[in-house]
Amino acid sequence: MKRTDETDDTNTMPIEETVPDGGTITGDEASADTPFGTVSSGTMSRRDRYKMLANEWVIAPFKILWDDWRARVGTLIILAYVLMGTVGVRLVDPPRVGEGDRLVSPFEDMSHPLGTDNMGNDIFAQIVHATPPMLEMIVAGAVFTTVMAVVVGTLSGYKGGRTDQLLMTFNDILMTIPGLPLVIVIAVILEPRSPWLVGVIITVNAWAGLARAIRSQVLTLREESYVEASRLMGISTPQIVMKDIMPGLMPYILVNFVNSARSVIFASVGLYFLGILPFTELNWGVMMNLSYETGGALYTWETAHWLLAPMVTIVILSFGLILFSQGTDRVFNPRVRARHTSAADPEEGDEDMSGEVATHIRG
Repeated sequence: MKRTDETDDTNTMPIEETVPDGGTITGDEASADTPFGTVSSGTMSRRDRYKMLANEWVIAPFKILWDDWRARVGTLIILAYVLMGTVGVRLVDPPRVGEGDRLVSPFEDMSHPLGTDNMGNDIFAQIVHATPPMLEMIVAGAVFTTVMAVVVGTLSGYKGGRTDQLLMTFNDILMTIPGLPLVIVIAVILEPRSPWLVGVIITVNAWAGLARAIRSQVLTLREESYVEASRLMGISTPQIVMKDIMPGLMPYILVNFVNSARSVIFASVGLYFLGILPFTELNWGVMMNLSYETGGALYTWETAHWLLAPMVTIVILSFGLILFSQGTDRVFNPRVRARHTSAADPEEGDEDMSGEVATHIRG
């Protein structure tokens, strides 16, 4: 690379650099002064920016997840349930009374792989068609809990003062109200039938404890030097929260999001089993209730499969969520993320080694 620099005592001529492809770059675009010399720099194209963002937010997280067996297994389990709730309901006919013989054992008749109940309903079909409303309840409850906790906890912890006092007073009042009696009262009054509404009702005050925990995390993070530097630079509060505070909270938020999803599963199944929520045939909790009340599944092996099928379905989904949360914790580890980001774009390392961005040391 050839460089000409003509100066005198009073004037400085523009710096001119000849690049390898024969072109010429002049002025500030060609070089930048550093304590060690002059470093040439170029403008990143839009395509390169998109490629960098894809590596950082899509490729690197996927590689991190796939390298961890827990996240890999958990993702496959969750994906299987999502497919069962979206594609499976179109491939498997809805259960019908008298579709098969009564109380067929599992794998005895492959047209009913999980057997039938005391009315001849196919148990596998009941589980498949009960999956969509269960997934809707899980998403609604987990999202409601997480969003409310993050908003209240972050706002209270970062703003402080009167805002903190008001929000935490309201939060503490909610924490003193017993959750189960509150849910029962609301369910009796509203009689919710929409899975989305059921998910929200189940978690109506479940977010309060998480909000206080997030507030404690924010109180620590807001005293960090980089957050203080952002405040001194005049950066707005929303930008500071999103760019400086939230990245430090994400591992904690993600783990609690999964825990909230598991809580919704157990709470909804329990309330349907007890008959508190409105009766619906296509529900895992109702299946367990009917197997116990009308089938005597706790007392005879003849109907045990009717009770065990939804129980195993619940356990597998919960297990998949646990594995997924354990594996995704590594996604927000800065060292692991940086290693996979650089590995996802090997050309970047080659360009640095080839010296295309050259450093000129002043003589």
